[in-house]
Amino acid sequence: MYFTAAQQTTEGQRQGLARLYKVFADAQLSGFHPGDSYNRTVDCDEVYPGIFIGDDNSARKKDTLVHLGITHVLNSAEGREFGQVDTGPQFYRDVGIAYRGFDLMDLPHVRICQHFEAGANFIDLALQRGKVLVHCLMGMSRSATMVLAYLILKKGMTTEEALRTILRRRAVRPNDGFLLQLLELEQKMKDSKRK
Repeated sequence: MYFTAAQQTTEGQRQGLARLYKVFADAQLSGFHPGDSYNRTVDCDEVYPGIFIGDDNSARKKDTLVHLGITHVLNSAEGREFGQVDTGPQFYRDVGIAYRGFDLMDLPHVRICQHFEAGANFIDLALQRGKVLVHCLMGMSRSATMVLAYLILKKGMTTEEALRTILRRRAVRPNDGFLLQLLELEQKMKDSKRK
């Protein structure tokens, strides 16, 4: 399923998005304050124990990653195109950080859901061994979506619960196509529990 600006959404999808928009609005009204940004020159925050979300600059600061105890990096914007971050396993080899990357653009029609399970498994593995930085270009959409999927798949949270969890520590804003895919993931999880 591809999401486009012209796509007609169902009433259920519109209601789901409305609930998530309310979560964003509540975070803004509460006077959001960044969480544990460890260094104002590096834009990363620990949004859940052992899970950091950051931007491309934070992903490139290997000394800071080592200082924070980061053992794994998940790049949700891997590639050389505009809007992507060109790092890879070789970039982190000298500091012993494990790497996983997904070639994703921050566009509503991109099927990020194809990587939810692999991303959640990588994050889960990272937490068994240390800490993980999940990043994209700005640390707001693709990376946040991957962490939200982890919280839904591995921690049993609803999309709203997962979003509130992250927003307590970092301002994020996945695009609407990604939000719809997260709502679909949540529904699949609910349906599988009923069986």
